[in-house]
Amino acid sequence: MASREENMKRTSRVLRISQLDALELNKALEQLVWSQFSQCFHGFKPGLLAHFEPEVKAFLWLFLWRFTIYSKNATVGQSVLNIQYKNDFSPKLRYQPPSKNQKLWYAVCTIGGTWLEERCYDLFRNRHLASFGKARQCVNIVVGLLKLGGLINFLIFLQRGKFATLTERLLGIRSVSCKPQNIREVGFEYMNRELLWHGFAEFLIFLLPLINIQKLKAKLSSWCIPLTGAPNSDNTLATSGKQCSLCGEWPTMPHTIGCEHIFCYYCVKSSFLFDVYFTCPKCGTEVHSVQPLKSGIEMSEVNAL
Repeated sequence: MASREENMKRTSRVLRISQLDALELNKALEQLVWSQFSQCFHGFKPGLLAHFEPEVKAFLWLFLWRFTIYSKNATVGQSVLNIQYKNDFSPKLRYQPPSKNQKLWYAVCTIGGTWLEERCYDLFRNRHLASFGKARQCVNIVVGLLKLGGLINFLIFLQRGKFATLTERLLGIRSVSCKPQNIREVGFEYMNRELLWHGFAEFLIFLLPLINIQKLKAKLSSWCIPLTGAPNSDNTLATSGKQCSLCGEWPTMPHTIGCEHIFCYYCVKSSFLFDVYFTCPKCGTEVHSVQPLKSGIEMSEVNAL
């Protein structure tokens, strides 16, 4: 029996990170609701909600409180993470939801406290009430003490793992799991595949810029296409001069690099400037010098062939 109670206590505990995640989810939900609500008044006069913004926000948060904590004993973030509030003042070992008074005081402390802080800030900012310096100072002291208390409570929470906020500690409500937490079985097959693929992709990204694709293509072409004829013969030059070996078009200002193939001047010059070790893509001959086509071979003769 005792071991069963100890197991119940263990399973009811909630991780600190889960409680903090629930608080962040609550803040994100509030921002989302307020942004959606403010967009409804986008077409109205600018600043229409500015004078009543604290009251409107308090009404929206009260509406959320009615259908979350008051009815389900959990906030939206806690419901997502399978967490709910428990009455820590109850002497019973079984789960006891927060009492009605605790829920009401929770709304007063969270919703009412936020509304009062914002409204007091707007009130003391008014020039006509600037004479209430002592009241403003007292409010600032109270807010500072509450912030300090929240900081101390957070440090205690990090040590003990209970009562993530000062309001929870004062009201005696803490987060527990709705259902016993089962042992998670994590499969690392997908993670291993992803890590392997990312490592291979990074290796390719590092390796590909180091490979001279043009030179490799020229080497493969020289292996696949056998060389025929003398490389410097005039007839071969004329036959291959019908098209540029780089762009495949009629050569403009035909030039040669010392092999039997003809290139446009701009094609071979730009390729040579881009890569000092540029080779002919047809036969793989290295570029020694870019020379114009011999004057003895006229393009009219080439065209006649």
